[in-house]
Amino acid sequence: MFDDRSPIYHQIAEAIKNDILSGALGADEQVMSTNQYAAYYRINPATAAKGFQQLVDEGVLYKRRGIGMFVSPDARQALLGQRRERFFADVVEPMVAEARVIGIPLEDVVERIQAMKGGEPA
Repeated sequence: MFDDRSPIYHQIAEAIKNDILSGALGADEQVMSTNQYAAYYRINPATAAKGFQQLVDEGVLYKRRGIGMFVSPDARQALLGQRRERFFADVVEPMVAEARVIGIPLEDVVERIQAMKGGEPA
């Protein structure tokens, strides 16, 4: 599950975020404990705890003392908003900038995207 592209705790946080976005984890649903997570993926419990703490700091998870960690009620909506903003920053804005550099009118880019609505490139 883990690779060398980013710290493991960050990958843990991203995996849980993806589970929330996909609906695998719902609002107020309990997530695995850090010890269960560490045992399952054979990682240091402190690493798992750091990933969980990141999610608590971001408001994605919340703690119920003595019970465990749960998905925040509005986590999915917040994550969708973040991912949409990241999509525009990482994908759309560079695409528009590149189109300008190579002389493609924005209208042509929009037309091509609209032609792809059916899943087939124009």
